[in-house]
Amino acid sequence: MFGKEHTTGALTVLMGGGSEPTAEQWTFLRAVADWIEERLREVPPPAAPEPQEELVGNRLREAMKGVPVGAWEWNIPTGELTWDEAALSVYGSALAEYGFRIESWMNAIHPDDLPSTLAAVEKAISNRSVYEAEYRLRRRDGSYGWTHARASVIFDERGEPVRMVGVVWDADESRSVRDALSRALRHMSDGFILVDDNWRITFANLEAERTLGSTEEELFGRVLWELPAVQRVPDLEARCRRAAGTAPVGFDVRIAAGRCHHLRIVPGPDGVTLYLTDVTEKRRGEATRAAVERAASERSARIAELTTALARARTSRDVVDAVAQRVLPPFGASGLAVIAVEGDRAHVVGAVGYPRAVLDEINGHRVMAGDPVGDAVLTGTPLFVSSTQEYTLRYPHHGHRPGLAGKQAWAFLPLTVSGRTFAVCTVSFDQPRRLSHDEQTLLTAISALVAHALERARLYDAEHTRSQELQRGLLPRRLPELPSCTSAARFLPAGHGMDVGGDWYDVLPLSADRVAIVVGDVMGHGLAEAATMGRLRTAVTTLADLELPPEEVMSHLNDIVGGLGEDSYATCLYALYDPTTRVCTIAGAGHPPPAVVEPDGTVYFPDLSRDPPLGAGAPPFGTLELELPDESLLVLYTDGLVESAHREVDQGMADLEQLLRTADRTNLEGLCDTLTAGLLPHGQPTTTDDAALLVARVHSLAADRMASWQLPEDPRAAGQARRHIRQQLRVWDLDDLTMTTEIIASELVGNVVRHAKGPVHLRLLRSTSLICEVSDGSLTTPRIRRAAETDEGGRGLQLITALSQRWGTRYTAAGKCIWTEQALSGDANGLPFNPADLMGIAEV
Repeated sequence: MFGKEHTTGALTVLMGGGSEPTAEQWTFLRAVADWIEERLREVPPPAAPEPQEELVGNRLREAMKGVPVGAWEWNIPTGELTWDEAALSVYGSALAEYGFRIESWMNAIHPDDLPSTLAAVEKAISNRSVYEAEYRLRRRDGSYGWTHARASVIFDERGEPVRMVGVVWDADESRSVRDALSRALRHMSDGFILVDDNWRITFANLEAERTLGSTEEELFGRVLWELPAVQRVPDLEARCRRAAGTAPVGFDVRIAAGRCHHLRIVPGPDGVTLYLTDVTEKRRGEATRAAVERAASERSARIAELTTALARARTSRDVVDAVAQRVLPPFGASGLAVIAVEGDRAHVVGAVGYPRAVLDEINGHRVMAGDPVGDAVLTGTPLFVSSTQEYTLRYPHHGHRPGLAGKQAWAFLPLTVSGRTFAVCTVSFDQPRRLSHDEQTLLTAISALVAHALERARLYDAEHTRSQELQRGLLPRRLPELPSCTSAARFLPAGHGMDVGGDWYDVLPLSADRVAIVVGDVMGHGLAEAATMGRLRTAVTTLADLELPPEEVMSHLNDIVGGLGEDSYATCLYALYDPTTRVCTIAGAGHPPPAVVEPDGTVYFPDLSRDPPLGAGAPPFGTLELELPDESLLVLYTDGLVESAHREVDQGMADLEQLLRTADRTNLEGLCDTLTAGLLPHGQPTTTDDAALLVARVHSLAADRMASWQLPEDPRAAGQARRHIRQQLRVWDLDDLTMTTEIIASELVGNVVRHAKGPVHLRLLRSTSLICEVSDGSLTTPRIRRAAETDEGGRGLQLITALSQRWGTRYTAAGKCIWTEQALSGDANGLPFNPADLMGIAEV
């Protein structure tokens, strides 16, 4: 073993008994010292140095003390050389033979060493640096011996070199020691490489040659990272250059196929030393131990995660996903199927890694003995099958299933709660796998966790299904197809809990092709809130049928919510669109404003009156009238669509506006999908709150499909009404409706003349039906009654009921309007009698 004192002794020897070593010696010896210290770190030092090693070091130092060091001076302008006695003893007869001039010194140098020696002289003068060279000099006996010279250049005041003054000593002894060390380095077990400042290799030992796959001659002078063997090492040049100016660093590299080496880089004054240590077996052992520890740690962590995930799982799908994510990877499994038993039939609750054909075969299959699922359920004991051969041997009637599923090993784990086995969890593998006892025990323990989580989730699924059915029952099954409005809607239940929500929407057809578009949100979740939503939706339908203006509808809804209790609140938005005027009247109660999209793509949110929610406010409620261009979009929504824990409502409305500007608006169903997908929080498939979305495209009634007249307030009015009707229906090519329309108009106008007051107006609208309206200045509402056989009157409204599809009354700002609707096609309007027979009754 070498100790640090031996390294110091070697340095002293090579320095020549205390003289300053050369840069090359320093580089070489530092590399040797670093290598020795690396080995010393791995092996503890002995208690005391061995006497023999200490004796060797002392002898080497004593030997070097006898090496003479001489001084010399070179007069550069004249070429004269001056030597002291020690220098003469080094050069011997060489100077006497050739003379005391620079030329004689050059003639005494070995021809092979002369170019490099003169180059060192030129470099020292041009760079104003220290001259240092080692060369072979001719001795008295004609042989050559190694000599080392070192000098400084002296310049005059003009910067011209005038003298070189230095020392010289015999390097044979120190070189022999260095050669001995070089031989030791040459044959040591680690790879050893020296490179110069340009990263060119100056020395490589046998192990380095073997590792790099090249001989010393092939390596010498080559740039390290240009060698073919190391070109596969990523970023080697950059890593080496970074290390050159810092403390020693090391990293693993892969040079030889299948082998791993540790490369240590040690910077020095005139180059860099590199050590290559084969650490393949060491790294393999470390990797194996790390893999075992990591697998155990990951398995424990996944089981802990599984416990947490199962505690959070709500639905059966959540349970299956939790098991698939946290059980399959640590066991190297590839398939999972959770199969419940309903009656005597199997039902696949969820599966991962199984083809649909296998699941279809299992779904609905009768559970019985002789089937792996049936055996696990009937016995309540886990079943482990390690190969397809074992599966086929046990269950020959189902021998096709392994090939169909693509699995070769299985674990059938019964799921039992309170002594009742209700399902089986199947874990499968792509390759034959015989589970160890510990693995079987762990899977059995996991199945107990899964059983309780799945039982709880199945109860949740049943309640959630009932809640969804109730929610769907409280909303419109389908929106009506109206001539003045095309609509599409979406309802997105909250992704948490099973309680039903209070969001709703509706599209309600009114008289004269008018339409009411409404959306609302009862605050909270639960059956009470759902019941409140049902009441409000029914109330809105009833109030809309009464043709009440939006502000009065809001007032009545506010009374209803206020009567439910102090904790009941709801928001609502009610829009009434008239296609004959293109005016949309909007009233709201604490609800976000609708988005209006005009045909040119302009998007804006109307500035509605800021009224409080229903149940917290008091009438009157403000209204806003908008004139909408034909084919405009009206987008109504609840706050759950634009507001979440991660987004303020203002930002959500801005996102909605941007989507409406850029989305394809031609198809309303596709637009609804685009809006919901773009506005769901963080791209999740569910919302954190219930959300309702209603998109309506309004269609105005063309001017040539409307006709109106003012009639006199006397008996002439009925006759003028009939003339106007005949003329207009002839223009519209609706002559077959002329007779019934004349009868209806005659009866309505006659009632106005007899029982109401003017002004009297007649209006015809041709839409999907023929609409006839008679308006007057009276607020008296006509009511249909049963007339006795002896009564001379009271049958007019019965006649109107018989002649029209439907009729009604609505109040206007100036009085009231009585309207009727008739189908555009059909013989005699589909009536069971001829209207001509009634003309006499209608004459005035």
